[in-house]
Amino acid sequence: MNAAAAVWGRSEQQDFRSRVRGCLLGGALGDALGAGVRDLSVEAIREAHGAEGPADPVPAYGRRGAITSATQLTLFTVDGLIRAQVRRDTGAWHPPTDVHRAHLRWAATQRDWGPDERRKDNGWLANEEWLYARRDPARASLTGLGDETMGTLAQPKNPIARDAGAVVRSAPFGLLVGWEPQLVCQLAVECAAQTHGHPTAYLSAGAFAVIVHGLARGESVDGSVQRALAQLASRPGHQPVTDALKHALGAVRQGIPSPARIASLGDTDGEAAEDALAIAVYCTLVGEDVRHGLRLAVNHDGPSEVTGALTGAMLGALHGETALPPAWLAELEGRSTLLELADDFAMEMTQGPALHGPAVSAPGWLARYPRA
Repeated sequence: MNAAAAVWGRSEQQDFRSRVRGCLLGGALGDALGAGVRDLSVEAIREAHGAEGPADPVPAYGRRGAITSATQLTLFTVDGLIRAQVRRDTGAWHPPTDVHRAHLRWAATQRDWGPDERRKDNGWLANEEWLYARRDPARASLTGLGDETMGTLAQPKNPIARDAGAVVRSAPFGLLVGWEPQLVCQLAVECAAQTHGHPTAYLSAGAFAVIVHGLARGESVDGSVQRALAQLASRPGHQPVTDALKHALGAVRQGIPSPARIASLGDTDGEAAEDALAIAVYCTLVGEDVRHGLRLAVNHDGPSEVTGALTGAMLGALHGETALPPAWLAELEGRSTLLELADDFAMEMTQGPALHGPAVSAPGWLARYPRA
């Protein structure tokens, strides 16, 4: 399937929108569930919430359902991808640049008190005041976006940064279902290197995007992981990520899921990008439903909000929005923004020519996603 050949009937559009909503909302739900236990050991989580971990979102940042920088950055990734499509009409087609500009707009939310109305390129997302809150971003994300110089694979930012800060913002690349997997992987890798220059960090981001891509196209979790492994095989420095994914696949056959089994999936309890990805893949594979998979994903010693966000994005892309726990959605911070952006993304990807192009121009759309 390629972008030129994609034919979107009504049922295909509805399925795609459900998976986009599921991916973005699911990632945010996992992020929020993990946020309340992010600094706790597994023993402390069990003491506070029982052996199975939290049954519902726990207060963080002063409220239940609060999201972290993982969801903030994911929103801006989506914004950048929509803008790349809108700018394509002008002949300026370089998605890594548009995503980088979007992430610079996120970086401004971490410095400024609120939206700067003098910035004409903000569009609607950067004018959302609730996003102007610092929610424990990865240090490499802040320093990598601390100036306007864009990191590249040839000259990556933060070449020793190997945490999952770039992985957690990479699910939207997988929602480019009209793209071939190798292009999805390449775009995710290039954009990850803008802040996280260690090969295991940016290759984990590429693998995650390819897995989401397979799920959003209706493939199985196992098949999507195999496709990701195939994309990694020829890339220098892939072995730690490949090994981590294979370990996750093998762990499925080793018995009932448990915190101990999750802990066995990495030497760093999920702090390294490839370990966080392995934990999330395992929880996606063994989760009986979205709620069960997310509870597993946050019930360990590592960065619970990271593994929760990755697991939620995969489960949401796999099952669609109607599989998400309604009670958790009711409390989710920023739900209306997430839904609005998800629907804008789905509309741009399926009906872009009706919104902008040589023969048509919808002023409202170009005000939301400026070409500047």
